[in-house]
Amino acid sequence: MGEKNLIIVESPAKTKPLKKFLGERFMVEASVGHVKDLPERSLGVEIKNDFTPHYQIIKGKKKILDQLKARSEKADAVYLAPDPDREGEAIAWHIAQEIKKINPKIFRASFNEITKQAVLKGIEQAGEIDMNKVNAQQARRILDRLVGYKISPLLWKTLYRGLSAGRVQSVALRIICEREEAIRNFVPQEYWSVTAILETEDKKSFSAKLVKIDGKDFKISDQKEVEGICSDIKGKRFLVVKVVQEKKRRHPSPPYITSTLQQDAARRFSFSAQKTMQIAQKLYEGVELGEKGAVGLITYMRTDSFRIAEVARKAATQLIRENYGREYLPSKPREYKSKKTAQEAHEAIRPTYVEYHPDKIKKFLSKDQFKLYQLIWNRFIASQMSSAVYNSTTVQIQAEKYLFKAASTQLLFDGFLKIYQEAKEDNSEESEETKLPALKENEPLNLLRLVPEQHFTKPPARFSEASLIKELEENGIGRPSTYAQIVSTIKQRKYVELKNRKLFPTELGKTVNQILVENFPHLFDVKFTASMEEELDKIELGQEVWVKVLKDFYVPFQQNLEEVENNKSVLKKLTQQKTDQICDLCGSPMIIRWGRNGRFLACSAFPECKNTKPLPGDDNGKLVSDQKCDLCEAPMMIKISRYGRFLSCSRYPECKFTRPLSIGVSCPQENCDGFLIERRTKKGRVFFGCSNYPKCKFATWDKPVNQPCPNCNAGFMLEKSSKAKGRYLKCPKCGYEVIQPVEKSTD
Repeated sequence: MGEKNLIIVESPAKTKPLKKFLGERFMVEASVGHVKDLPERSLGVEIKNDFTPHYQIIKGKKKILDQLKARSEKADAVYLAPDPDREGEAIAWHIAQEIKKINPKIFRASFNEITKQAVLKGIEQAGEIDMNKVNAQQARRILDRLVGYKISPLLWKTLYRGLSAGRVQSVALRIICEREEAIRNFVPQEYWSVTAILETEDKKSFSAKLVKIDGKDFKISDQKEVEGICSDIKGKRFLVVKVVQEKKRRHPSPPYITSTLQQDAARRFSFSAQKTMQIAQKLYEGVELGEKGAVGLITYMRTDSFRIAEVARKAATQLIRENYGREYLPSKPREYKSKKTAQEAHEAIRPTYVEYHPDKIKKFLSKDQFKLYQLIWNRFIASQMSSAVYNSTTVQIQAEKYLFKAASTQLLFDGFLKIYQEAKEDNSEESEETKLPALKENEPLNLLRLVPEQHFTKPPARFSEASLIKELEENGIGRPSTYAQIVSTIKQRKYVELKNRKLFPTELGKTVNQILVENFPHLFDVKFTASMEEELDKIELGQEVWVKVLKDFYVPFQQNLEEVENNKSVLKKLTQQKTDQICDLCGSPMIIRWGRNGRFLACSAFPECKNTKPLPGDDNGKLVSDQKCDLCEAPMMIKISRYGRFLSCSRYPECKFTRPLSIGVSCPQENCDGFLIERRTKKGRVFFGCSNYPKCKFATWDKPVNQPCPNCNAGFMLEKSSKAKGRYLKCPKCGYEVIQPVEKSTD
């Protein structure tokens, strides 16, 4: 044994600030996420033996694990310090299982922020691994494996191989599909409003809205009815009957938790939930601030708790007093109540050092890092400030049986609004405010004109990423560590697509949802999924035994599965549509079937006749791009050949101009001005190469993504996937992986 201690964290980015805090007394190593998981090519769970999992070392992690073992052997004690959540606890447990024979002196250290004070306190208070958290994570992992491993093959048999049915992601897909169905079935209802343009005796005009007739709410359904009402109102005497003036306070929002940060970043910056979490992860792990070195700028970003450490509250109070004045401080410090299910051991997302004002460190941050850090800093400081104060005036105006209402507000004291304003959804409607003249009760008014206006009820809005996350949170679906992965997974699987910042289900997504909901209505039910989240919470709190939770789930699940397996013919027909087209080879009817590249026409006499055709009018192989032909300026179409996708003039065969289809990433080879395109080998395998081939021979099997590496700032990353990790990004230059300890699925 040596004299040094060893501390093991998840991310290599954390090692720099920790080495600075801990000095020579500690060796600091990173596990780079999970080191063990269920096997890729088998179920890996002994169902009949109390769901015993068989974990394996993740491919590529043996070298890291060997290094951790070697360092553990030299250490006096080992402190396991992955992130402070269920996934982090599971990572700590897996590492402990591997090193306990080498060095049994193992402690679990936990901290919510990368600051010297928090890290030293976490090590000082280090204890044992929380097996309740481990079991909660283990139960979730096994649940997801059972659902994915047992149901995904049904999708393969009915649609095509490679599709996946995630336990929670499929519920999110169901929510989106049901909203789309509601929009499609929506029948607009006509209604009318009436606004009176009124004038005081001193010729000051304002508007008031008709709100009641004969003291009751009303609905005007058509133009004839509104014309009758307006005709009746004209000539009546208008009189102010009530004037109410009062001061109203608008209180600040609490500091961010995971879901509200993702929602606000989506509304303000159009960040995807995944992008928000990637940026927040970097801010949490540490950013180089010149001579100060790497500094963790925010607290842990996967949280559902509004709790604030007292030291942070006092720092915010002092900053507000010194920079804005005492009047911007409330009479007593603000506290915000978290939901019952919140993990109160965590804090809200806040800056670790309030003295690092965003403008002071802007030069050290990327553009997106600055945006998110400024948002977090402003929201936290605002949450500790005084309320905004408004002067509100409401006026009621009577015209016999018709009651009109007008209102106005005037800001008297800005309070927290000095640094933070709420962002609204695109389709949200602000209440219209009217500037009112000074009015008094019993004051007569002149009617200048009546303005009837036709309206139609609107269908429910499609979900944006922000509103979907809000919906998931309100329904108890998922937890802070899972929201981003849920949304990114259904997009990556092409079950939904993002258009104008709204989520639309694809034909594939609708079909998958139909299969899952019709055959497993209980399993993919919102309330059932929420109840499973509650069961996992109970396991974490030690109120439930994880094996019992799995048994209670599996028995009805297996019965449902057997019923579906015995009814495969009906399942197959669910995805096939009859057409009036006839096979030109054998004369049999053609049907619409699904394949890896989408829907197509196939002969119903298959396998005797294997005739297939593209689906007329379908988008497959005939997608309009936003680019123009270089020769005739007609729109270019995205087409598919045996060598991959390419752009072709829509006027073909009159114009035969074609060009490669860029995936939006420049070629990384030095002095090459080409761009990367999708290509295929002679056997049909997709790869990505330079558009300047054969002059430039750069190629990669993995799809390049136009996203810089957060570790070394390389120009792009590679999209990779495995059953152990799901889809993730890996830097081709430094090998850094964008992996988050989130719910996994067997895709």
